[in-house]
Parts: sequence; C-alpha cells; structure tokens
Amino acid sequence: MALPRTVKAVVFDMDGLLVDTEVLYCEALTAEAAAMGYELPVEVLKRMIGHTWAGGSAGVLKDHFGEAFDTDALRDGSIARFYELAEGGVSLKAGVREVLEVLVARKIPRAIATSSRRTEVEHHIGHHGLLDSFQAIVASGDYPRPKPNPDPYLLAAERLGVDPAACLALEDSHNGVRAAHAAGMMTIMVPDILDPTEEMHSLCVRIARDLHEVRGLLEAQPK
Repeated sequence: MALPRTVKAVVFDMDGLLVDTEVLYCEALTAEAAAMGYELPVEVLKRMIGHTWAGGSAGVLKDHFGEAFDTDALRDGSIARFYELAEGGVSLKAGVREVLEVLVARKIPRAIATSSRRTEVEHHIGHHGLLDSFQAIVASGDYPRPKPNPDPYLLAAERLGVDPAACLALEDSHNGVRAAHAAGMMTIMVPDILDPTEEMHSLCVRIARDLHEVRGLLEAQPK
C-alpha cells in the first residue's frame, strides 16, 4: 500500500521509535518504586508511555497511588537509575540508519518531536552521532501542550517549513499517534511496548513492523 500523499518531511518520535529506551525507563521506574516501598504495575507503566512527566505521567501515578504519592522523588530516583542502566549508551531501533540514509539521499527534511527533554535527546541520539541528521529537534519545554495534543508536531512542521499535511509522522505510542494525527500528518505506528488498538488502526495510514518497512514505503515514492 502506497502512502496517501508525497512525503515532503518526516517527523520522528524518539523513545521506543529511534532508540530502545522504553524498556530501560520501565525497569528504572519499577526499581525506584520498589525502593520507595511501592509496586508499580505494568499497566500503570503502559499508561505513562508517550507522556511528558508533568503533562501526564505524574497524574497517572497519583491516580493509581493517591494524591500524596511523591512523584518528584520517583522521577528523580528513576532518572538516576536509568542513566546507570544506560551508562554505555542506548541501542538504536532496527532500521534507523537505513531510513535516515534514504531521507538524506532524497533531501527530505527530518525532525524529532519528543516528550523527553533536550538533554535526553542529546544523550541518546548524540551517542550514535546522529544529531546532525535532523534539521529540527522539538523537546519537552518547547511547546505549550504535550502529546496527545498536536503542538509538538505542529512546531516540528513549522521549524522545517513544511505543511503538516505533507509530513510523515513516525510513532510508537498511542498518545504520539493521537498527537500526529491531530496535527494533520500522515501517521505510521511502529509498535514497541504498546500494541496497536482499533483506534490506532483508524488514525494511522499504516502499522509497520519496523523502520525497515517504513524505508521501503519511502523508497517506493517517485523521486
């Protein structure tokens, strides 16, 4: 199946899409919660994926544990644990370099739109020497409303100078898909921890098994 429109730019999520960080974040959060005397269920962790901390994850935790739960302590402790786990860097997801090669060769602009902080983008993507592969980076703090609002994707399109309708958004999370679709972008979900739901199928032009499949779709476009 071909993409519905010619792709003039591609906007990537980061965690779980470009880098294999979601599993490490979940491990760090679970370990820190246990150290605080709490059991953090997998279903609660899944509800946190695709959120900024202040814009959603903290609320998910308070919904589960109660308003008195110290979300700041969990956040700070889990970040420290994450960087211990990721001391040697985080792995790229399958197909990242290959899809970027196609986009570079075709002179299609590229951006990152993430719920993570810019320091994390610099750490995770910079470790692989790929920061210069993106003309724009939109991170937490750059936009007024986080995913699932369209703001991160609309800002990415603005910084690239491309109409959102001509952009392809690549996401692994449900909130990310909702944000990209709300921005009017062609959206492909490449599942990581979260499985695609009926809603995701309705919002996406495709559910892809990995970025190699996305590369094939881009290569099939007329030059």
